[in-house]
Amino acid sequence: MGNKLEDEINKAYYANEKYNVLATFAMVYHEKKISIKKMGKFLRSTDKFFHIDNNHYFIIFHYTIHDNAYKASQNLLLKLDEYFQNLSTSIAISSFNGTKSPTIVINRLKQIIEEVKKSSFTRIEDESILDSQI
Repeated sequence: MGNKLEDEINKAYYANEKYNVLATFAMVYHEKKISIKKMGKFLRSTDKFFHIDNNHYFIIFHYTIHDNAYKASQNLLLKLDEYFQNLSTSIAISSFNGTKSPTIVINRLKQIIEEVKKSSFTRIEDESILDSQI
C-alpha cells in the first residue's frame, strides 16, 4: 500500500504545481474495518479513499483547503458515529505542503492519530497537536 499511497500524494503535489489544484490529506482510525464501498457513501465524490490496514484509512480531500477538509472530516465523523453507533473514530488532517515527502506526510498523520486517540477532548486534529508538544 505504501507505494500506491505515495504515488497518490505525489499526484496531488503534481496537480498543485501544474494546475494550482489544492488538496488536504487525512488519516482515519476506526476500531472496526470499514469497506471501501461503505466509506464511499460517507465521502464526497471528489475525495479519494485508501484502506491502509484493519483500522487505518487515508483520504485525499481533492480541491479542498485545510478549513474545508476539517469541516468534511467533522461530517465524516458524524456519519461514522451514527452508522456504527459508537465514538471510536479519530481523524488526523495534514495541511498541504509540497515540500514534505509522502513518507513524512504519512508518518506525521500516524503521529497525529496516536495523539488524538490519547485525548478525551477531541477526535479531529491537525499538525498543531504535534507542534504543541515541542
